[in-house]
Amino acid sequence: MRPPAWSQPGQLLLFDVDDTPAAPLLQVPRADAAPAPPPTVAPPTLLQHPRAQREILLQGHRVAYEFRVARRRSIGFSIGLEGLSVRAPRWVRRADVDEALLERGDWILAKLAEQQQRNLRLEAARVTWREGASLPFLGEPVVMVIDPRVAGAVLQADAHAAAMDLPGVPRRVLRVGLPHAAGPQQLREVVQGWLQRQARRVFEERCAHFAPRLDVRVRRLSLSSAATRWGSASSDGSIWLHWRLIHFTLPVIDYVVAHELAHLREMNHSRAFWDHVRSVVPDYQRARRLLDDQPVPLLD
Repeated sequence: MRPPAWSQPGQLLLFDVDDTPAAPLLQVPRADAAPAPPPTVAPPTLLQHPRAQREILLQGHRVAYEFRVARRRSIGFSIGLEGLSVRAPRWVRRADVDEALLERGDWILAKLAEQQQRNLRLEAARVTWREGASLPFLGEPVVMVIDPRVAGAVLQADAHAAAMDLPGVPRRVLRVGLPHAAGPQQLREVVQGWLQRQARRVFEERCAHFAPRLDVRVRRLSLSSAATRWGSASSDGSIWLHWRLIHFTLPVIDYVVAHELAHLREMNHSRAFWDHVRSVVPDYQRARRLLDDQPVPLLD
């Protein structure tokens, strides 16, 4: 099962510095002088690809895209995290590529706008490795607190936050056993280790819950860090689940677990396969949408 695949906002200066040169004295134009040309306004850029070699103007938007020569019979477009990529055979002319881009302009701009919004959500979900920052655990924010008195990491309820019961306010704290002088890398290592242990515990519990209902047997469960899949299954009964699923709510985890267990019955995505998934997770389509729509926190 594949996971869903940012634009960097400009930085503000710490001090406002006015280094603009003094305005010249106002001069009255001569009556016979030609009118000044209107100021030129650069077209807005839409998700410029970091490896762009070409650009094109689509409906008033400047789109910078990556171009590659490829062994294929036609021009192909793909829009991902970094922007628009174009693949074309060696014999295709630049004019042909431009024409194809203009013909598909509506689709390209719509997909680039969607990707730009997704990148903004991804950036907003970036985890900062410092005390007081939060990260999602089973769908709820958890605040990281350094506490040298604990061993490893301990999840506790925040009585004060729970009493307020305000939406978006973390009600749990993760006490991390590190010295107060610990750096971001140390905090990251301890917290990620804790998240992975929790992931294994939850995955084992959900596999034990769903396997008998699907009449399958899990012979081996492994945590995955794959770049392109949330999970995978082998016909010998082996299951791999991405540890970062622990960021999501339990219904989402249940869907992925049921999905991979159903593959032990059907190693395909046939109607029979989806019937098996539906038999244990009737509302699996909603969980699937949540998995696709919610950004996974950036941990770097």
